[in-house]
Amino acid sequence: MLKSKMRNILFTALTCAILLSSCANEKAPNPFKITKNHIGLLTDSTQVKELDAIFVNDSVVRYIAGDEFIGSVNTIEIFEKGGKKLLDLSPREALDSTSVISSINIIDSRYNTDKNISNLSTYKDISEAYKVSKVDNLINVIVVSVNEINASFTIDKKELPASMRFDMGMNIDPIQIPGKAKIKYFMVHW
Repeated sequence: MLKSKMRNILFTALTCAILLSSCANEKAPNPFKITKNHIGLLTDSTQVKELDAIFVNDSVVRYIAGDEFIGSVNTIEIFEKGGKKLLDLSPREALDSTSVISSINIIDSRYNTDKNISNLSTYKDISEAYKVSKVDNLINVIVVSVNEINASFTIDKKELPASMRFDMGMNIDPIQIPGKAKIKYFMVHW
């Protein structure tokens, strides 16, 4: 009987030790990882009112326009305590604390995808890691969309061959974009 009780106590203690060690080994989410529905601790359902709690160790700067009736979307800037800018967030509705974030401009190069794409990547990096969904030809830039991660990458037309810089009506095929073209903006849209 005593041997059975000792065995039960030992089994219970061992089970508790395994559970405690597995809980301790769980990793906190990477605050710089970009996925289709997450950017660090932000999700596609994060509301403006939650930003102070999410970025408790950083600075959240809200610009309030002088005229609330304009209806423009106010950019919310996120800075590290040391002053380095991390992100620009745009809420779906201006001046609404319950509004969700609709787009994020990735400023800090520590933010990257599972395939190691950041704002320091080149077009070649992007096209090798993801399928390009669409290329929009605008006045001074082209916008490369990647639906797999809800992202768009803006490339300055100065990065393109001269024959592609001035014709806004030109349909640009993804294979025409030089691999060495640098990213000007990396945006995620929800």
